[in-house]
Amino acid sequence: MQFSTLYRTHTSDKIGEDLVGKQIKIAGWVENIRDHGGVVFLDVRDQYGVVQVVLRDTSLLDGIGKEDCISVEGVMEHRGEDTYNPKIATGTVELSATKIVMLGKVKDRLPFEVPSSKETREDIRLMYRYLDLRNQKVKEGILFRSKVLSFLRNKMTEMGFVEVQTPILTSSSPEGARDYVVPSRKYKGRFYALPQAPQIYKQLLMVSGFDRYFQIAPCFRDEDARADRSPGEFYQLDFEMSFATQEDVFAVAEEVLGATFERFAPEGYSVTKAPYPVISYRQAMLEFGTDKPDLRNPLRIMDVTDFFQRCTFKPFLKKTVRAIKVSEEMSKGFHEKLLAFALSIGMGGLGYLEVAEDGSYKGPIDKFIPADRKEELRALASLKTGDTIFFIADSEKNANKYAGQIRNELGDKLGLTEKKAFRFCFVNDFPMYEIDEETGKLAFTHNPFSMPQGGLEALNGDPLEVLAYQYDIVCNGVELSSGAVRNHDIEIMKKAFALAGYEEDVL
Repeated sequence: MQFSTLYRTHTSDKIGEDLVGKQIKIAGWVENIRDHGGVVFLDVRDQYGVVQVVLRDTSLLDGIGKEDCISVEGVMEHRGEDTYNPKIATGTVELSATKIVMLGKVKDRLPFEVPSSKETREDIRLMYRYLDLRNQKVKEGILFRSKVLSFLRNKMTEMGFVEVQTPILTSSSPEGARDYVVPSRKYKGRFYALPQAPQIYKQLLMVSGFDRYFQIAPCFRDEDARADRSPGEFYQLDFEMSFATQEDVFAVAEEVLGATFERFAPEGYSVTKAPYPVISYRQAMLEFGTDKPDLRNPLRIMDVTDFFQRCTFKPFLKKTVRAIKVSEEMSKGFHEKLLAFALSIGMGGLGYLEVAEDGSYKGPIDKFIPADRKEELRALASLKTGDTIFFIADSEKNANKYAGQIRNELGDKLGLTEKKAFRFCFVNDFPMYEIDEETGKLAFTHNPFSMPQGGLEALNGDPLEVLAYQYDIVCNGVELSSGAVRNHDIEIMKKAFALAGYEEDVL
């Protein structure tokens, strides 16, 4: 596309040694000014990078300050080899200015230096957001997001999905958080709700015969900020499929995520290849202590509850006991730091055993394990010389939680967790119901509109044994998304809600 040359003939990404000797124009903002006595250098920044401008006629500098917006005309020259700047793409050339036109003048003192804006207080950055966005790293984040969204759109379209923008002003559709509400001017005393997710509309699309839908959906939830999410508003790749099984959804997710991460992962990073591991909720809680397992960490948690119910260590009796085996050398100081960490997260202590060269055990709980049981423990945990095994005992819920945290701490502190990898998995087979801790009554665990595995027949048995067709996609211990096979059978829906205490008239 050809643009006007009134302000510029080239952007910084189009500037290189092939332009040496040619008259060109550039436009941008003055990032830095360096006066070398008789010669002045300007760093001029646009969206695409930085170009060094040399002013041999220093009168051209009159009235120019940092962050002024200017247009510069001149001749491209080679830099001297001893002045090359490998940190920028244009580091072997410079523009010898013959004319400068002021396009926008900074009137007041700058509240912060743009290149170091990320070190400034956040409230100041937000007040002067237009300056903060000039920071190259901040800008790169926005440009990166644009590239990812464009890639996702192209990928989803390529896979046969149709993009549909669903309404923003809508009626309330209960989700997991509070709605943001917008008062209606026309209907006094009534309110619109901002969508927590486009659930109702995408289901309408499926019922209407649209086979595959997607959108980069804005979601509004009146909840506190999370470590991985801004408060109030976020965007998600949202899609829905008709006549699809759980495995069909997995295949789409693998293709989209695999392609996206392969395309945008930093250089040197490894990405899980499809098919991704599928881990049941029960297995995840046992082996990882969480339903968001980080597969970069090779350590796994074992259940040794039954073993310790046949030993004499009273603190472990009538408790759930988890164990983590580590085949790494650990100093006394390491054990002390790990114990301090255990106490800091609420544990009462942290038992362990070390396997000596002669096969015997060393550790504070060795004497509580009967001699005839020690070989059983060795076989149970596949222990060998040099191994250390840690024990966590508490209620089942706490034992899982604490074991997961100890596993993460061991993986990080011992350098076992992969540094340059994105490790994906699906977690599925979530329980349909649980006992609410406050009411003591049966309640839905997650999405109440998901299909129970086994259908109506399964709901006639023990509700706590019913699993749902629900699943999460997890990467490096972070839940990227959740999904479910929707319950499309009204009779199964009635029974599922009745078990949770809902009358039919609420459906």
